[in-house]
Amino acid sequence: MSLSGLAFFALVYFIFVITPGPGVAAMVARGLGTGLRGWFPYAMGFMLGDMTWFTIAATGLSALAHEFALAFTVVKYAGCAYLIYLAWKIWQSPPHVENIEQAHVATAAWPSFIGALTLCLGNPKVIVFFISIMPLVVDVAHVTLWSYLAMLSVMAPFAPFLTFSVLYLAKRARMIFQSARALRRINRGSAGLMAGAATLIALKG
Repeated sequence: MSLSGLAFFALVYFIFVITPGPGVAAMVARGLGTGLRGWFPYAMGFMLGDMTWFTIAATGLSALAHEFALAFTVVKYAGCAYLIYLAWKIWQSPPHVENIEQAHVATAAWPSFIGALTLCLGNPKVIVFFISIMPLVVDVAHVTLWSYLAMLSVMAPFAPFLTFSVLYLAKRARMIFQSARALRRINRGSAGLMAGAATLIALKG
């Protein structure tokens, strides 16, 4: 793959990553509810999810993905269930900044990673991009090992960068409001946003 081709792929992927969707909505809701706690494993979950779908598309396994549609449907609904659970935790959390860590057990490393991974694997936006749009940008029939690794290296920084940025900005927005009533409204608003993201994922085919 030429440098210009790699740059074009990076540009298209960047546009895809920053486009609002269920994943970004979940990040905003998490940032409002928990700030930056557990952000790195959360970002790694999104990154691995993207790389999994990229590998499926780049190795010509999209037909295999269709064969195992049931398995991916299970993953999709597992991600939705995680979002609903996290939304419930945020809704129930006390409106005090110092109590956020105790209230949001889902910020632990392993649950954060698994939750983001299942969300990404079941996200219709991600699936459509890698299975339908990416083959229009990259000639998957001529992807070599080196071009595959080059594209993976280009993809790697995007999910951590976006995750940190969104969570940080959401956290800063939260810190503007210090009253218990304002924090309660933020908690419940972010919980509603997260539940909405789960509903969107569940309803989209």
